[in-house]
Amino acid sequence: MLRLTKVLRGNETPAMAGKSATIATSATPATPATPEMSATSAETARLVTLSFEDRRRSRLLVRLDDGSEAALMLPRGTVLREGDRLVADEGGPTVQVRAAAETLSVARTPDALLLSRGAYHLGNRHVPLQIGPGWLAYQHDHVLDDLARALGLAVTTESAPFEPEAGGYRHQGSERHHETNSTGDVGHDHDHDHRHDHDHDHGHRH
Repeated sequence: MLRLTKVLRGNETPAMAGKSATIATSATPATPATPEMSATSAETARLVTLSFEDRRRSRLLVRLDDGSEAALMLPRGTVLREGDRLVADEGGPTVQVRAAAETLSVARTPDALLLSRGAYHLGNRHVPLQIGPGWLAYQHDHVLDDLARALGLAVTTESAPFEPEAGGYRHQGSERHHETNSTGDVGHDHDHDHRHDHDHDHGHRH
């Protein structure tokens, strides 16, 4: 079984992996590959299609698109992005990451102020949020849909890859480890979304 331990982004090569702390951190977005690199990758890379929840786990047993199994053994805090390439310590072909289509709620408005208000209120509930020109996307949640509509946003349910903003949804102190279990986790990382169905004013009077 492949043990995938390093992440390559952009034009990085296996020899560069591990030389920079920015290679596998959630704060560093993936750099689009060049056409030349994409052609090379298509010839050598295997593929793994993962949901966002699985892309934010650093210890996980996965099934590649060709049906073979591999173990993610990545640095703590890694969040994989579409186009990232995974490599094993023992060498071999790279494994390219694909973001799986997921059921998303997409809230739209042409009003920049209203969009900012929507981002504020949704972010205040600690949910991963993808932001685009005139729209906000989050993992489908009917309670959050009602909130967005109450603010004046038009909400639709769509199927698309989910690439939220990095950083704000991770709770590093909540992680602990135990042995491989029936859910497929290897050294199971507890990445909790803390999704709330209630108003949370952040007065922090706990």
